[in-house]
Amino acid sequence: MNMSDPTPPTGSQSEAPRVALFVTCLVDLMRPSVGFAALRLLERAGAKVAVPPGQTCCGQPAYNSGDLEDARAIAKNVIETFEAFDHVVVPSGSCGGMIIKHYPEMFADDVAWAVRAEALAARTQELTTYLADHLDLNVPTSTFDGSATYHDSCAGLRELGVKSQPRTLLATVDGLTLNEMDDVEACCGFGGLFSTKYPDISGAIVDKKTTNVEAAETNLLLGGDLGCLMNMAGKLRRRGSEVRVFHIAEVLAGMTDGPAIGEDSA
Repeated sequence: MNMSDPTPPTGSQSEAPRVALFVTCLVDLMRPSVGFAALRLLERAGAKVAVPPGQTCCGQPAYNSGDLEDARAIAKNVIETFEAFDHVVVPSGSCGGMIIKHYPEMFADDVAWAVRAEALAARTQELTTYLADHLDLNVPTSTFDGSATYHDSCAGLRELGVKSQPRTLLATVDGLTLNEMDDVEACCGFGGLFSTKYPDISGAIVDKKTTNVEAAETNLLLGGDLGCLMNMAGKLRRRGSEVRVFHIAEVLAGMTDGPAIGEDSA
């Protein structure tokens, strides 16, 4: 994704906060519109945004597989790429949790890198958390005539405490009604490598989750983690559901005219 100048500005050039967008692998490869929506929202919040071209995966797949050597190597690249910025914003609770919670843990036995990891962790926020703190919530963000239900992803909710922030932001969308589903905090069954290691269990979990989504009688399913959304979108399509799936950033940025998640790969 080539969305803005990757060079962090100096304080003399701009008083706006220097924000770097960590795009994430899934957004870059599977749903770039989430990245463009995040960029639009960050700029609306007054940030000077850069998308550093040297960014890679956050290292979570290697970390979850027990490959700490490669996970640390990837983390070092991320730290070096993003440490010059005032804030790092991630449109994913999962990747955000990796940087914020697990980077400092990985370098606990390396003082020099631990300091750098902890400094980056302190400046990193999940997208809706950053926006809830920086957007003018008295100004409508977009318009959508219909209803939505919101999925609380495991990493965002349990690692980062993301719960009220997306709902506060959705309240700024003119015409949108939020219908909460049953067991809203329950896992969708994706869990990254969990869904490939234990497909039968994962399938049973997402089947129950999508039953709750459909019972909410809503037009849209929203969330803050693309992996979760892709998993649920696939199940909903196989069930013949008419519920459309979007990342919350796309709705807040008014970018729901195009294909929903899962529709663009049909």
